[in-house]
Amino acid sequence: MADDPDRMLRVLRGLIRPLVRTLIARGVTAPAFYRMLKSVYVEVAHEQFRLTDAPPTDSRVSLLTGVHRRDVRAILSDPDDAWPAARAKTAAFATVLARWQTDNATTGDDGTPQALSRADFEALVSGVSRDIRPRTVLDELMRQDLVSEAEDGTLTLTDAARAGPADADDRLVFFAANVGDHLAAATENLLVEEPRFLERAVFYNRLTPSDVDAIEEEARTLSQTVLETLNSDSARRQQANRDASDNDERYRFGVYFYRERPRPPKEDPSDPD
Repeated sequence: MADDPDRMLRVLRGLIRPLVRTLIARGVTAPAFYRMLKSVYVEVAHEQFRLTDAPPTDSRVSLLTGVHRRDVRAILSDPDDAWPAARAKTAAFATVLARWQTDNATTGDDGTPQALSRADFEALVSGVSRDIRPRTVLDELMRQDLVSEAEDGTLTLTDAARAGPADADDRLVFFAANVGDHLAAATENLLVEEPRFLERAVFYNRLTPSDVDAIEEEARTLSQTVLETLNSDSARRQQANRDASDNDERYRFGVYFYRERPRPPKEDPSDPD
């Protein structure tokens, strides 16, 4: 595929519009985004554009990215560890919820997640990670209304647990992880001749709102079945191979549904709204 930076920038303009809408809504200004983007350019070039096993020099990173060598040195000398820490925390909580919904010790004969005693919950969390305290996990899950406690002290998953975290910070982490992995798969498929990753979509226009309502409902039902099946299978395999020497890979399979009604054309092109 021939390099065409201008063409790529035109594509990127449409690609990042939803992201820019999110940034503006969350109070992130353009200069702040530029500063972050510059550091990401440096980090990606440093990690993924090596000619040998040795890290690239500051001069090579500067050449690849257009970032001044002085700034390259400053960025690489002060890495941001906040994202890995936030992702690890959110992943641990999500794993506890997933294990609760799939493990034979916490589900009934019909596969339904069961109410747990405090001791059972502590055993569940310890099986996921010994680096986090079960009480800390429970307090957070209850704060987000993902777990409820009965009068006898037993713990039950709420319906909201199937939909994911309610906490704003955790939702941001999932936003970055889900969209990031989807974009990573699409990027890999774009940069090679033979697409490597599954990436499929169905899209139609000229449908009535009631048509899309029905299709969306069916999509939710079908996708939930697929996700629960993969969740159960993955948990079983993870448990069976927890001591394997090569259990260092991860995957993410996701689904999404987006609908849109066309906005009426502006009568006055100079009118900003």
